[in-house]
Amino acid sequence: MSVMDAWLGAETGLLKGVSVSRKQAVNFSSSSCLDRAQEVRALSWAGPGETELLVGSADGLVRTFSAEKGTFTSSRRCGEPHEGCFSGLHALGSALVTCTEKGAVRVWKEHSDVPVTEVRAGEHVHRMRQSPVAPHRVATGGKETPVKIWDLENPDKPMFTAKNLRDTWLDLRQPHWVRDMAFIPGTDRLVSCTGYHQVHVYDPSSPQRRPVLEAVFGEYPLTALSLPVDGHTVAVANTQGQMALLDLRKGLVCGVLKGASGSVRALQCHMTLPLIASCGLDRHLRIHSLQDRKLQHKVYLKSRLNCLLFSSNDPNAEAKPVKVKEEEEEEDEVWDKMESVHEDRGAHEEDCVHEDRGAHEEDCVHEDRGAHEEDCVHEDRGAHEEDCVHEDDCVHEDRGMHKEEKVQYTKGKNKRKTDSKTGQKKTKKQKN
Repeated sequence: MSVMDAWLGAETGLLKGVSVSRKQAVNFSSSSCLDRAQEVRALSWAGPGETELLVGSADGLVRTFSAEKGTFTSSRRCGEPHEGCFSGLHALGSALVTCTEKGAVRVWKEHSDVPVTEVRAGEHVHRMRQSPVAPHRVATGGKETPVKIWDLENPDKPMFTAKNLRDTWLDLRQPHWVRDMAFIPGTDRLVSCTGYHQVHVYDPSSPQRRPVLEAVFGEYPLTALSLPVDGHTVAVANTQGQMALLDLRKGLVCGVLKGASGSVRALQCHMTLPLIASCGLDRHLRIHSLQDRKLQHKVYLKSRLNCLLFSSNDPNAEAKPVKVKEEEEEEDEVWDKMESVHEDRGAHEEDCVHEDRGAHEEDCVHEDRGAHEEDCVHEDRGAHEEDCVHEDDCVHEDRGMHKEEKVQYTKGKNKRKTDSKTGQKKTKKQKN
């Protein structure tokens, strides 16, 4: 199996692997028939080697996919459908950390159906993220659920709970709606985006629990964010397909990524390269450059996409040729032998068929022609004789009619002449 540059989860339950260097996309399914209950909602690497993936479905199952074999190797139940879809899925050594929309954060040991640790993070949790510095720390947040950082080794209470923004100048409370978050690389600080087009930066080490930085982008709800390696900027996207880079030191927009035409569901920056991948409801995978912010790759994947996992490969590298020369030579020898047998038989059968067909067609043609000519001769003669008879009758009738009309015409003419002469004589007498 060829190496994939990106893995994506679709609403149809398919896991899609995309090789940008080879310009190909492959669909993988855990069953023969697709079902919306198997909708892929979370993706994560099962280990540091990027050989296995953890695929979280809407029905509460977590499936393990082998990237080397190209098949699903195992599955386990880590949630119930009534608890909502997965809002987070991460590996913790040999264990597994899951989070549902109902706020149930659980730690599952290997080959165990009972969670070792369970934490209630609140209602309507939209996202759970793992800290790259300390993997046993996770952050949660959602609608009317503030940002919280949990230590899974001491899950009694959260390490950090964000405080709501100050009331407006009308003394009105500002609502919470955390849509996505991420830890800034190399630090304990956290960046989140909200459904009210806000970007907040939290610092757990400071005594202030409110955001230390607040920025605004656009006018529509933000849906996803990702942090480049430098940690000075953050990439955000909203429900209208608008993507931008924001400076975390000043809170200003420093660049715009164009090309998306639908709601963006997932963003992820490359681990080492200045690249960012995005996917969403417009069914496309897009890869932009963070240096010049130009679109480098665009792949149409036919399904609405929910989540994205960027591999550490270089998508701009040339694909290595696949060596299959020995197998091709063996197959050619076998096919050559098979063709020689079929060609002789086929030629003989075709000659026989053509000869039989030719003889039969000639006989049929001669018979048809003879019969047809005889019929045509008889028909033509009969028709000709009848036409001649009718023509003769018409000629005689026309001649008789012509003679009678001529006689009547001459009689009328003579009568008119005599009448005119007698009239002239009468006028002369009257004058005299």
